[in-house]
Amino acid sequence: MTLPVMEPDLDANTLKTWARVVDDGPFSSLCWGERMAFDNPDSLTLLGAVSAWTDRVRLVTTVIVPQLHDPVMLAKALATGDMLSGGRLTVGIGVGGRQEDYDAVGADFSTQTMRGMAERVAIMKRVWAGEKITDSVLPVGPPPVQAGGPSLMVGTIGPKTVRSAATWADGMAGTTLDLDVAQQNELFDVARAAWNDAGRPKPHLATSFWFAIGEGAEPRAQVHRHLRRYMNWIPADFVDAMAPTTGWAGGDDDLLAVLRRFEAIGTDEVHLIPTSSSTDQLRRVADVAKEFA
Repeated sequence: MTLPVMEPDLDANTLKTWARVVDDGPFSSLCWGERMAFDNPDSLTLLGAVSAWTDRVRLVTTVIVPQLHDPVMLAKALATGDMLSGGRLTVGIGVGGRQEDYDAVGADFSTQTMRGMAERVAIMKRVWAGEKITDSVLPVGPPPVQAGGPSLMVGTIGPKTVRSAATWADGMAGTTLDLDVAQQNELFDVARAAWNDAGRPKPHLATSFWFAIGEGAEPRAQVHRHLRRYMNWIPADFVDAMAPTTGWAGGDDDLLAVLRRFEAIGTDEVHLIPTSSSTDQLRRVADVAKEFA
């Protein structure tokens, strides 16, 4: 389950309630995404909070963009989060899709490439291994609880990105806009083959989609409202055109059926993305997810 970090009018109590409900089960992971030119909470600050608010679930960044951060400072922050959470951190990373986020922090948009991301990952892994990056007395710490650092998931929707990450990532955290299970399975097959060719263990396969649970026309309208707000860098008429087929909206049985279809193609996790901060919807989805516990 993803925290509703892209919803308006958030406060600490809402986020804490969500985190604790998710931690109570049956969800396997608690996720949250990163944007800069938006009013969502800072991802690394939130990592410290959810480490304290939870005890059981994996904590998954979906995704952090390394090019928006100094890699050594990012490695230190993530190692701290891994320490505070007792080794429950998984780091989903991606190149990001918005130039305005790069501009907001003064990052070079020409680094928005898989090569630029891989170079920063290599530095982060050196930090997590305890290697000195400079001629300092001590290396940058703290050491992560997980040997070698947190697991890394590449955020992607395309085969080229998947193949290029096979040598350093532990899996993929994809996104499906239209819930095309066959197309998602094709991407999973690319990952399976790429990891095998690289001599790596079987990749962790995750995907995500927006959701709204309820009856009648309101769930689809909720998704539409969310997309209008979140996709504010895209012309509104484009968002309106894609809204009827983007994400999922429906009732409990429909959601269970969709999740079963993803289970059938070997999906290890589905990271559900809320389009409301309503805890009623969260608890309703939790009842559906119990079928997979």
